[in-house]
Amino acid sequence: MKNETYQTDIGRIPVGWVPYRVGELVSFSGGSQPDKSTFKFRPSKGYIRLIQIRDYKTDKYETYIPEVLARKTCGEHDVMIGRYGPPIFQILRGIKGAYNVALIKAIPSDKVDAEFFYHFIRNENLYGLMESLSRRSSGQTGVELSALREYPLPLPKKKEQIAIANALSDVDALIASLESLITKKRAIKTAAMQQLLTGKKRLPPFDKTHTGYKQTELGEIPGDWSVVKLGNVLERIIGGGTPGRSNPAYWGDEIPWVTVKDFATFDPELSQEYITKIGLQNSSSNLVPEGTLITSTRMALGKAVIYDVPVAINQDLKALFPKKIVSTKFLYYWFEDNAEIIDEMGSGSTVKGLSLSDLKSIEFRLPSIEEQTAITKVLDGMDKDIGSLERRLTKTQQLKQGMMQELLTGKTRLV
Repeated sequence: MKNETYQTDIGRIPVGWVPYRVGELVSFSGGSQPDKSTFKFRPSKGYIRLIQIRDYKTDKYETYIPEVLARKTCGEHDVMIGRYGPPIFQILRGIKGAYNVALIKAIPSDKVDAEFFYHFIRNENLYGLMESLSRRSSGQTGVELSALREYPLPLPKKKEQIAIANALSDVDALIASLESLITKKRAIKTAAMQQLLTGKKRLPPFDKTHTGYKQTELGEIPGDWSVVKLGNVLERIIGGGTPGRSNPAYWGDEIPWVTVKDFATFDPELSQEYITKIGLQNSSSNLVPEGTLITSTRMALGKAVIYDVPVAINQDLKALFPKKIVSTKFLYYWFEDNAEIIDEMGSGSTVKGLSLSDLKSIEFRLPSIEEQTAITKVLDGMDKDIGSLERRLTKTQQLKQGMMQELLTGKTRLV
């Protein structure tokens, strides 16, 4: 099909499409809720679930209200909008019940296929507009419905709407299946760590050693394992520092400078900030070689990372250099498996911290270096498998965004 376009008040759109604005095709209904004194926190006869934004992520806070007081209700397939953030303008669906004041129900007219509109309202440009408008004031203004109603919505015929929706829904299904598979693989890895790092399950040929089990302060462990303190199996621990912010000569693109912020967006070759060699010399820090285990003693306690490139670290981080009896990668997986326990050891009224002495006093179970290597090989394989799926998921999500841009604007036609 030759994709001819014509000029309208919302820009050029394909011939056969009609120029609308969202408010001409969709109405919006805000939520409500009775007084909290009417709430129950388990299903009861005569009660209906009260839906809040957080309920789309977890069932932990299920709340119910009397059906007679439920003024605004929605079904599982209704398009719901999170009025407040962060993040603002979440597009949600999948729960049936009454919805509260933090949610808005979008109600498409007969001219619009509901599934088509669900995909349309999730486009990145619209999200960016809603977010930018919300940031204009110091308070939390929420979704500006007037701007949403005025947003352009070029509309194809119903047949094409359905074709577009079906194509995008197919990609959504693939994304959901990948996310589900990644979640399953992560759960399998977590279970494997809990078994292998404690000696409850042993890999060949170590499962054939008949040393039995012995009782220790950490519970039963294989007879040929030992309980050690972290400080006793480290050659050294080094900390970092921060170059003076006021000196531009210290900051540049020469050396990755790692802080706790990088743990959240971890990339084994990149950091959010970089310093110069002169900056390194003036930061009370040393260059940490690639392959070194780095952990935090202030915020993000228990998290550990390993970089593939030399890096500098700030004063909140510590680089750990184990003796030959301990594999760095084994230690990395031990931190991953025990992150919550280490975090609970932290103290501080506003920001949690962990002293160096407390870090050194942490005890853990230690097999032979040969068994450590076998364990890390298994866990490395699981990580590679998960990483491959995560990269595939990212590419599929990018494909979805590209498809939305093409299909929802009529640049690519399906009928």
